Amino acid sequence: MVTPSADHDLHHIVVVGGGAGGLELATRLGDRLARKGKIRVTLIERARSHLWKPLLHEIAAGSMDASQHEVDYLAHAYWHSFRFRFGEMIGLDRAKREVHLAATFDDDGEEITPPRSFSYDTLVIAVGSTTNDFGTPGVRQHAISLETPEQAVHFNRRIVNACFRAHTQAAAIRPDQLHVTIVGAGATGAELSAELHHTTRAVVAYGLDKIDPSKDIRITLVEGAGRILPALPERVANSTASLLEELGVEIKTNAKVISVSAEGVHLASGETLKSSLVVWAAGVKGPDLLRDLDGLESTRNNQLVVMPTLQTTNDPDIFAMGDCASCPQPGSDHPVPPRAQAAHQQASHIFGQIKRRLATKPLTPYVYKDFGSLVSLGQYSTVGSLMGFAVGKNMLIEGYFALLMYRALYKMHQIALHGGAKVCLDTLGRLITRRTLPHVKLH
Repeated sequence: MVTPSADHDLHHIVVVGGGAGGLELATRLGDRLARKGKIRVTLIERARSHLWKPLLHEIAAGSMDASQHEVDYLAHAYWHSFRFRFGEMIGLDRAKREVHLAATFDDDGEEITPPRSFSYDTLVIAVGSTTNDFGTPGVRQHAISLETPEQAVHFNRRIVNACFRAHTQAAAIRPDQLHVTIVGAGATGAELSAELHHTTRAVVAYGLDKIDPSKDIRITLVEGAGRILPALPERVANSTASLLEELGVEIKTNAKVISVSAEGVHLASGETLKSSLVVWAAGVKGPDLLRDLDGLESTRNNQLVVMPTLQTTNDPDIFAMGDCASCPQPGSDHPVPPRAQAAHQQASHIFGQIKRRLATKPLTPYVYKDFGSLVSLGQYSTVGSLMGFAVGKNMLIEGYFALLMYRALYKMHQIALHGGAKVCLDTLGRLITRRTLPHVKLH
């Protein structure tokens, strides 16, 4: 039985985490229920703006400007009838049904918001995932992860600065000076390697003629498994590997990284990959906060264990979704994979679950629907598989059609946030302005 908060007649839903799934859920709840006065919705997020996470590799490579794709949480909340509260969740009191937030500070150390707590009737945790360095020495000190737009922008500035430095220095360019090593050949690593191949050459083409891209710029993709894209179908992996090798990307599989230093990446084989920049994209885990969150069950990777209804196993008033949740798949030994399509599906399902709770109806199980996998290699190609073409079998697709399907994933997310009409107008505007802008970010 659902009971309202003591301080308000309306049922209060708190969503923690404004990623793809969390923001879509808060938007739908605001538009369809809060606007009609049926509930209150609060979104808690430690960032001030939202960027679809699968775009981060394009931001890092410089082929996309983050500022043109960010969604301001405060404005979006105002337009869609929910409240945005700035801050990071640091604790939970299930007995009092309260979420605890840390104080926030500006760059000068001055407090912006004090420590606060927010009560809830239904809590949805959608805090995503963080990079898993598996305890590898030197990763935190010498490698860059791509978890946030700020990290992606930071990497882009470093690669552009490295090109300027190489062009203006009096000495000859060292063999490893413009060498980028990417550890982890999942979708992020593979896509970033292709984008970097294109954008670094574009930067040089704008006038940094001391650099010879074919000789001076080197990209190495390192994977501990026997092939790249180990979580995707083998045909997709093989096609992607062939395309990357044609671009000159060096691929090292069955390569165990034992440490990262200022010199580069050190492998168990004794080889050292000398690199000026190292990107760590080798694994993900839930935030450390979830390891012991007031008694909620979690996995070794800090994911909250949920039932098929997406409710946590120890508390029916708390749901978890997206990368931070370990959700069972009927007929499989593995949980639902951490993909954007899963977060999108779970946001829609939890919206339905909340409507059922409000109507005191029984909840229904979530069933993951795999529509396939797509890997974008930027200007060069897109490779993927679509499910369901021949009684559950998948079909390999490449080229322009695959690119359209890949872009459609982002458009689906945008439509969930803004509606179809606004997305169409926005897309048209970008097509026009793109002709007046450089194709890579140069600052």
